[in-house]
Amino acid sequence: MSNSTAGKVIKCKAAVAWEAGKPLVIEEVEVAPPQKHEVRLKILFTALCHTDVYFWEAKGQNPLFPRIFGHEAGGIVESVGEGVTELQPGDHVLPVFTGECKECAHCKSEESNMCDLLRINTDRGTMLNDGQTRFSKDGKPIYHFVGTSTFSEYTVSHVGSVAKINPAAPLDKVCVLSCGICTGFGATVNVAKPKKGSSVAIFGLGAVGLAAAEGARVSGASRIIGVDLNSNRFEEAKKFGVNEFVNPKDHNKPVQEVIAEMTNGGVDRSVECTGSIQAMISAFECVHDGWGVAVLVGVPNKDDAFKTHPMNFLNERTLKGTFYGNYKPRTDLPCVVEKYMNKEMELDKFITHSVPFSEINKAFEYMLAGQGIRCIIRMEH
Repeated sequence: MSNSTAGKVIKCKAAVAWEAGKPLVIEEVEVAPPQKHEVRLKILFTALCHTDVYFWEAKGQNPLFPRIFGHEAGGIVESVGEGVTELQPGDHVLPVFTGECKECAHCKSEESNMCDLLRINTDRGTMLNDGQTRFSKDGKPIYHFVGTSTFSEYTVSHVGSVAKINPAAPLDKVCVLSCGICTGFGATVNVAKPKKGSSVAIFGLGAVGLAAAEGARVSGASRIIGVDLNSNRFEEAKKFGVNEFVNPKDHNKPVQEVIAEMTNGGVDRSVECTGSIQAMISAFECVHDGWGVAVLVGVPNKDDAFKTHPMNFLNERTLKGTFYGNYKPRTDLPCVVEKYMNKEMELDKFITHSVPFSEINKAFEYMLAGQGIRCIIRMEH
């Protein structure tokens, strides 16, 4: 890769969200060179995740526009800023919405991936280094999203939010690991840790829930019970190891009671991937006393509160939460990519649609219509 662009402003195409809920517009934008501890990436494939849609709709958050969304992607390092030693031009990478500075108490702890410096911040639209954007159009700033902004042919990220991976890995597949698939898969294998032959309930069968089911399948769970209000999702979920289904709407009693009856007292593990408080309570109350573990993944509304009887804990049920499947982005993501390369986990079945960058709004239409799992957006460099 020639590095004739290093240190210079790059003009490229980006899909800009000018206002909440309005279709993205492909614009020519300027991408400034990376500053200290930053890298500029050439994005080759990106995917649409529900989080992008949520902040694009901006119904529940502080709207920040114009903005370049996108955070599930794969690309190649184009150039590096001052002080960057761990990456060089040509490296294959996955940018991640959170990060790993390797210096803070969280990064130094084996138990945490919640980096003090780089953990997700959805309100910030600028770079940490100088509080400025690296994107502009006609001299006016365009804001970043979760430090990644991958709906652009080139983007700038903090080096701590970029995982270097095996260059032989197909970026159009492994790009989905940079958010949703690791979140669900890790929630099961790293946090719930189901034993071989055990029972697992998965609440919510979107991309994250299906990844959690895949984690249960890979772990050798024998009963994987999918819980969703949309019965149309059940057929697709079979490919991910789900072998029993419950739609709470089909029953006139709480779903935790239905599951307890099906499993002789409760499941061994449950993973909640919806963000609904009711689902969280059900996921906790449906695990077996004595050893049951429930893991919360879904993000609740800001005013939500969780209510359950303390006896549920005293009867030796455990409730845990997780962020990004407890993976440290730079340390662990390369290993997850190797899992895929060694055929220890499947990714292809998560990818149901593919569109060229010029048709990125189609990806939003698929998601809003509830069609498919992941839509890959191919950059057209």
